[in-house]
Amino acid sequence: MLTLAPALVITLLVLPVGAGLVMVLLPAFGYLPALGGHSVSFAPWQMLFAQPGLGRSVAVSFASGLVSTAIAFAIVVLFLAASRGTWLDRGIRRLVSPLLAIPHAAMAFGFAFLIAPSGLVARLISPSLTGWERPPDALIINDSWGLSLMAGLVLKEVPFLLLMSLAALPQLQVDKRLMLARSLGYAPTIAWLKTVLPSLYPLIRLPIYAVIAYATSVVDMALILGPRLPPTLSVSILSWFNDPDITRRFMASAAAVLQLGVTLVALLCWWLLEQLTRLLTRNWLINGSRQRGEIALRLIGRSALLLSSVTAVTALVGLGLFSLAGFWRFPELLPQMLTLDHWQRSGPMLVRPLLNTALIGLISTTLATALVLATLENEYRLHLTPKRTLWLLYLPLLVPQIAFLFGLIVAAESLGIRPQLSLVIAGHLLFVLPYVYLSLAEAYRRLDPKWLHVARSLGVSRNAAFWRVRLPLLLAPLLTAFAVGLAISIGQYLPTQLLGAGRVTTVTTEAVALASGSNRRLIGVWALVQAGLPLIGFMLALTLPRLMGSQRRELAS
Repeated sequence: MLTLAPALVITLLVLPVGAGLVMVLLPAFGYLPALGGHSVSFAPWQMLFAQPGLGRSVAVSFASGLVSTAIAFAIVVLFLAASRGTWLDRGIRRLVSPLLAIPHAAMAFGFAFLIAPSGLVARLISPSLTGWERPPDALIINDSWGLSLMAGLVLKEVPFLLLMSLAALPQLQVDKRLMLARSLGYAPTIAWLKTVLPSLYPLIRLPIYAVIAYATSVVDMALILGPRLPPTLSVSILSWFNDPDITRRFMASAAAVLQLGVTLVALLCWWLLEQLTRLLTRNWLINGSRQRGEIALRLIGRSALLLSSVTAVTALVGLGLFSLAGFWRFPELLPQMLTLDHWQRSGPMLVRPLLNTALIGLISTTLATALVLATLENEYRLHLTPKRTLWLLYLPLLVPQIAFLFGLIVAAESLGIRPQLSLVIAGHLLFVLPYVYLSLAEAYRRLDPKWLHVARSLGVSRNAAFWRVRLPLLLAPLLTAFAVGLAISIGQYLPTQLLGAGRVTTVTTEAVALASGSNRRLIGVWALVQAGLPLIGFMLALTLPRLMGSQRRELAS
């Protein structure tokens, strides 16, 4: 059975994406008999290009993907180069998983509460530094250039790229490289950039591409922070898909294909930037410069990621404060009173979405973890090495969700599968599985095989050694991977909304639905609940191994 696991994983990842792309491509050219399209035509594209503001929507989507990824990548690289071995490095490593666990929508709401004209930042500097007695009349959130969206994306992309980099670094013998470079007189930051980064980048190229694909087509964060008139391309597509006039779905399908094209062009531009950077830095890598720029790079590297992390934590604090705030006039820094009224009013409405969120998250993550464990155990038993097909794991992350999920709905309808809870769970599994694999694979492969050899020498079967030796030794990384998968499931907005046809409500869908309102207290309650659920998972992942370890020590004594 184990030998079937890799093929099953690849099938689960490739088949839905492929079917979704095919079934969105056909109506993009007018062919969908279920909606009256019986012939191929370019009418959907003509309707699409006639839409006002389409060019700006495409430009903002394209720019947000490239700019936010470039800034996040620079922050991560400079931090790793400038902070290795410091207290800041140790502190951020502990914080990276919880920061990654914060759902995108919750982070977007918290960030919006910080930078809004009447947000926490404006209150902190008013009226002493600004003289403002009223909130300034400035379009900060939902600005037409998408700057607030890009900043919010950076806050979420930094933890992911940092986690992927930390997972890849053990393969590079970093200490030996730095020791050799330092013996030749290179400053620490320069040594890291010249000896480690060129080998690290190929290992994190696919995660970077996944970040670009997500940022160019994000929906939930764009609904909260992105421009409104016109919105980003992905938000426009969602509104056209949900339009009561079903004939607009042909145009929406064409727009979904256009979104795929925008993402591919963004990936191509990034690849061209890679080649240009390689040419421009070739001389710098070998010119023998040992100290130039060290102080500036170290200062930027340590401060930029610290600022990003502090902003993310402060955003969560802001959510909590708004959820408890009573009367709170501008420019007072703190509310005049705290109250639980908003929580009490929201309590009954939270029950059903919470149950759905927990059920979908637990089932999809359990299935993903079981498949990943079977795949990795098969790899170990057959002495296989990761193949080039590993990129297929990133396929659901590299293809924009909006570009294939509608096609997946059409395919499901063709098979007689109606929007329902089980379909939503299957959709979540599609995105949870890659993250669980990426979180667990390295720890699984690095486990010392001597423990299993000892167990086998004592007559323990392979299966018994897996359950009684390997899993207990891997308990901490296994629980962490499970917590990561649970966090990814909790944060999924578009698969839940589309595959559930709006009938399956979760904390995330309800929180994003509140974005169009102006009740910050109610938004704070829902967003804080959404952010708190993954954090509970990570707290359990950190404490359970310690508790079980202490119990083993007590039994041994």
